[in-house]
Amino acid sequence: MSGTIRTKGGHGRLGSVLSGLAVAVGCVLFLGGFVWGAVLYQPFTVPTDSMTPTIDVGSKILAERIDGDEVRRGDVVVFKDPLWGASPMVKRVAGVGGDTVACCDRDGRLTVNGTPVVEPYLRPGADGRTVASGQEFSVTVPKDSLFLLGDDRNVSLDSRTHLEDAGQGSVPRSMVVGRVDAVVWPAKGLLEPATGFAGLPGGGSRPGPFKELLTAITAGTALILVGSAYGPVARRLTRRRPEGPRPGVREKVGA
Repeated sequence: MSGTIRTKGGHGRLGSVLSGLAVAVGCVLFLGGFVWGAVLYQPFTVPTDSMTPTIDVGSKILAERIDGDEVRRGDVVVFKDPLWGASPMVKRVAGVGGDTVACCDRDGRLTVNGTPVVEPYLRPGADGRTVASGQEFSVTVPKDSLFLLGDDRNVSLDSRTHLEDAGQGSVPRSMVVGRVDAVVWPAKGLLEPATGFAGLPGGGSRPGPFKELLTAITAGTALILVGSAYGPVARRLTRRRPEGPRPGVREKVGA
């Protein structure tokens, strides 16, 4: 007696091809996202609380590798200046070359070229008032330099601390090694743009491709998991399928 042998259906073959394709595309997105991120970004750990509440002490941040000429007012930058110390530091750009940065107006705000700047990220003082600086100053920033302040103006050692130095506390643009895009631990994500500076000439910076990188890595992970799960799920479903001829197929029986 002989019988017709059933072979794996077309749907099964198509499913295997699609699952393999999903894993392949997922690997490209996942690995490509990490490689692209390693080229564009550099990780740092923030050792002080001078940037709280925007960036807490001990936070892990990603700084986009950019040239100092790309920096705009309101950016949070990582820089290295031997006059400030050997370690990388993180501060916010309050003024660029040619700006007159002063504090404070009658409402306690920082002014840049006479224009008051709203800074919602500042930490209030012990009296509950939010003042841009407890120290009054007026500085004209030298060409190709940056005037840098911490977000916690009550404790930050920044350009105000170096007002008596050459350049009145400003740092050359060439000292910038990166612009902070995101806080990855704890997971705060992208920094909020400093919109208070956006109305000044030159505007603000556009965020880097952090969102695109995160989307690529997340999508790649999902495709790898879905594609890898297809085989075991399909085999399990096949084992549960009752034995017998498929609908529309008649068994051939012969002597």
